Amino acid sequence: MKTMTMKKPATQTMDRVNYRMNSKEWGLLLFLSMIWGGSFFFIEVAVKDITPFSVVLGRVGLASVFLLLFIRVKGLKMPGFSKIWGSFIIMGLLNNVLPFSLIVWGQTHIQSSLASILNATTPIFTVIMAHLTTKDEKLTLNRGLGVIIGWIGVAVLIGATSLKVRDFRILGQLAVLGAAFSYSCAAIYGRRFKGINPVIVATGMLMGSTLVMIPLVFIFETPFNLTPGFIAWGAMTGLALVSTSLAYIVYFRLLALAGATNLLLVTFLIPVSAILLGILVLGERLDWNDIVGMAVIFTGLVVIDGRVLQIGKSARENHGG
Repeated sequence: MKTMTMKKPATQTMDRVNYRMNSKEWGLLLFLSMIWGGSFFFIEVAVKDITPFSVVLGRVGLASVFLLLFIRVKGLKMPGFSKIWGSFIIMGLLNNVLPFSLIVWGQTHIQSSLASILNATTPIFTVIMAHLTTKDEKLTLNRGLGVIIGWIGVAVLIGATSLKVRDFRILGQLAVLGAAFSYSCAAIYGRRFKGINPVIVATGMLMGSTLVMIPLVFIFETPFNLTPGFIAWGAMTGLALVSTSLAYIVYFRLLALAGATNLLLVTFLIPVSAILLGILVLGERLDWNDIVGMAVIFTGLVVIDGRVLQIGKSARENHGG
């Protein structure tokens, strides 16, 4: 994930910090966190029988077909041949091809729960990239402090001992961090799609990703030699239809209802569902540094988000008054 990257138009007013979600919106948020968290579970199962690029191609290809059907049912139309398709392909590279490939490859060397925690660093990268590349989203004190705390959490999570281990575990961790960085770049690039129906953007992005992945699969892998079992095919289907297509539909629905600020809460919830699936179904376990690192990263995200700080400030002001 993994959060989708389009910004909400400035004319919408639900992006207030003090907007309180109702039970329906909370339900959608929890559901979204479960199906996005489930992507790490599906990947962990699929890569046992299917090579990484083939997993990514199956994910974006099936998802784009599903969303095309959804668009047809809704009476929408994809844009004709124009420059926008070039932007869709670039968005697909940043938000699908690169991060999906890095996460899938990373999960061939690290467990799904750890990958989900590292993926939660996406907002930290986004804050940094926004400061460097935009004029209206500069670092504030709480964001800067949150970034520092978040990186301390990453250091704890990876651990000094991992650097001494002669295997691919450290490379798997760095790959997932690279995916988080790619998501952050997509968040910045996605600002240009304001005014376009976000489901159209998501579909165009996935179609562009599919076009890019087809030659990559045949250059670097031999997909026709794969013999995945029923479970691997099921995981691939769940990854594409549930954790990608359905996730985008729920995401945009929740974005319209509750606003981008509240939607950031999904960042905290995705690792929870991924960790539960990893422990209960896959038999994974977290080491002490995984737990501490996750706690520190989440602390950094809380500081970046700023809501808790604002609530505390309001409480002090009201008490003083």
